[in-house]
Amino acid sequence: MTNKLNYMNKIWKITFAVIVAVSLTACGSGAKDKNGELGDMKVKLEKLKKEKNGLDAQIRQVEEQIAKADPASAQTLKLVSVSTLTTQDFSHFIELQGKIDADQIAYVSPPGAPGIVKAIYVQNGSRVSKGQILAKLDDAIARQMVISAQQTVGQLKARLIQAQTVYQRRQNLWKENIGTEIEVINAKADVDALASQVRAAESGVSSAQEQLSQTNVTAQISGVIERVNVKVGETFVGMAGNTPQIMIVNNSNLKMTANVPENYISRVKKGDSVQVVINETGKPYRSVIYNVGSAIDATNRSFIAEAKLPSDALLKPNQLATIRILDYKAKAAVTVPLNVVQTDEKGKYVYIIEKSGDKMIARKKPVVVGESYNAITEIKSGLTGTETIITEGYQTVYDGQSVATAK
Repeated sequence: MTNKLNYMNKIWKITFAVIVAVSLTACGSGAKDKNGELGDMKVKLEKLKKEKNGLDAQIRQVEEQIAKADPASAQTLKLVSVSTLTTQDFSHFIELQGKIDADQIAYVSPPGAPGIVKAIYVQNGSRVSKGQILAKLDDAIARQMVISAQQTVGQLKARLIQAQTVYQRRQNLWKENIGTEIEVINAKADVDALASQVRAAESGVSSAQEQLSQTNVTAQISGVIERVNVKVGETFVGMAGNTPQIMIVNNSNLKMTANVPENYISRVKKGDSVQVVINETGKPYRSVIYNVGSAIDATNRSFIAEAKLPSDALLKPNQLATIRILDYKAKAAVTVPLNVVQTDEKGKYVYIIEKSGDKMIARKKPVVVGESYNAITEIKSGLTGTETIITEGYQTVYDGQSVATAK
């Protein structure tokens, strides 16, 4: 027992030396170069750690010897909690913030030139069909142009009829050898010229009617009127600054859009399964990525990923959501709680329980870890999935220590 106390005193001295060394590194100053001093401290710290590991091993040996020589004086068993491992399917998701968008959002603009609003036929929430008239712009000038063009056509047609009559008479007289041939030719030229003018005038009518029709503001898509931000008497230009004066949204064709950091470029691809989680709806939506951007945004170093969403009255464009992209999965994987995986200079390890006679012994097991998600870590090698792992008290046990499990 005296040997054990001596070893414990030595450990306390080493621990105190480590604390002093770290304190001097953080707070000390003097003539010695700080970088050199820090290097010395690190070397000394590593040396002390090695000495401590050696002492731990010696202490365990002495404890075992004491337990054999004097079972009554054996130390109290370390109390731990354990869990029996099993294999299970493991999935890893990339979680990103994004927003709901619509493939069909129309910012309505005037078909022609901006104009004064004469009438508005819809309001917020109105359901409209493609081509439906939403508003009427002042059409007084356009109507006058149509009337004028139509009058011109009428006048030219009357002159054409007269010219055709003259031409017919000239032809009849010429057949009876009355008059001259040049008179027939001139009459025919008059008919052709007037016919050309009539066609041009009729084209003018069509153009004037087209301009008149452009005073009708129509819906480019079917959907619901999301915004009407213009009144009768105001000028309709389509966009007032950055705000659309009339906006239509088709909620039957929604999608989830997220900016994916470029470091995931090899892990996110078209066809990947996704879960879209929206707090307001209280349920996840399953989908697949149907579009992956082909360029990296120079500002935020990301690319676009898009997934279709089902039609749902609770889903709204610009609504914030979380998208979980399935980028890795493994069948019958060995998994452990993330927090039980510890690290030392040799790598990752966990503590398991092994039976030795009627005792339970803590054993340190080096492991190779895979992906981690939702506080679970995949173990690629080092465990078979049948072990009993220490889930509480693992921070204070050592390899070979006798333990007892909490009931």
